[in-house]
Parts: sequence; C-alpha cells; structure tokens
Amino acid sequence: MPVQTSRWTILLAGDLRATPRLREQTAATRAIAADGGIRHARALELTPELWIGDFDSSSPSLLREYANIPRQPHPADKDATDGKLAIDEAIRRGARHIILAGALGGRMDHATAILAHMTALAAGGLSIMATSGKEEAWPLIPGGHTVSLPAGTIFSIIGFTTLRGIALKGAKWPLRKADIPFGSTLGVSNIAGEDLQISLEEGRGVLLAQIAGD
Repeated sequence: MPVQTSRWTILLAGDLRATPRLREQTAATRAIAADGGIRHARALELTPELWIGDFDSSSPSLLREYANIPRQPHPADKDATDGKLAIDEAIRRGARHIILAGALGGRMDHATAILAHMTALAAGGLSIMATSGKEEAWPLIPGGHTVSLPAGTIFSIIGFTTLRGIALKGAKWPLRKADIPFGSTLGVSNIAGEDLQISLEEGRGVLLAQIAGD
C-alpha cells in the first residue's frame, strides 16, 4: 500500500536536475508519472504508483524498465495533456500539496500551459509549485505568500494579468502596495533574502526563481 500522505510529486517530461534541494522537496511524497516524465523517477528515488499517458514520449527502454508500474493509457488525440491528467488523478487520490517535477524547460507550450494551470489550481486552494531543479515557479494569487529560497537567489515576478496592490518583503528591492501592469518588466530580476514574503490584492501571476547549482 502507498504511504498515506497528501504530498505528491508529478513527474513531467521537461528538464530536471536532481539537486539535494529537489530531492528534499520530493522526499516521502507519492508520485504519478506523466508519459516520458518517468525517466526522472530513478534520479529522485521515487516509485510512481501510476503511469499516465499516450506513451508517445516514452522510449522502448523506459517501457521495459518500468513494466511493473500500473498504467493508465490515453489516446494521443485528446483534450488534455498527460501532465494535466496526472495532476487530476493525484487530486482524485487526495493530493493537497503537489510538486510538478520536470515542468520547466523542454517544450515551451507545455511549460507555459502548466504555469497557467498551476495558478488556476492555486486559486482553488491547492498548494502547488513547479520545478526543474534549476528553476522553480510558484503561483501568485490574491492573499499572502511566503517562499523560502536560498539567500541571493535571483527571482522574477511575472503577471498573467495586471498585479494590483503587491507588497514584497525580504528582497533586495522591496515593493509596497505597488501595481505591476500586464506586460511590465518591473518585477524582473530581483534578489531574495532568506524568506520572501509577498502579498497581492488582485491579479494572477507566477514567481520564477533561478536556483543556484548544488
């Protein structure tokens, strides 16, 4: 039986560097692999309890190596990505905290769609973040947020809408009840302290952090 926890890792097929920070983040989580994302399972020392997809990005060697993992096949012609199907299944199984590992890098259309979907899920009350090990993305929705990053981390705040009433503490360049218009570069290339505190009155966006090599 899988360990009963509400913390899950979804293995996606983008870039991934299995840093000590990422291994710590994903430790003791339950896991679902989305198609070619299963190639990251060994590096993160995770055994997925389900493998979802049309398997068009899974090599014959991966199909043989993970032949024992239960599969949930889907046709290539479908209205959702394998990643979204994997997220939906994790939520159905009780996920309350999700790490999207391998979500960044690779195909830009998939990565952008994941960031938008992640922000919508956060607005619905789910704790979620995306990572490649080299980069991390955290959704920004109205309310307060604390993001723990290594001191000196370069980060950017990118709005999917105009961000209104944003306050930022624990950064080299703080903000106090500022507005960041949609398309503005005001939030790009800041530097984090130990704990980054953000509050937002209106809008949706993401915080993108460049994680230094381990």
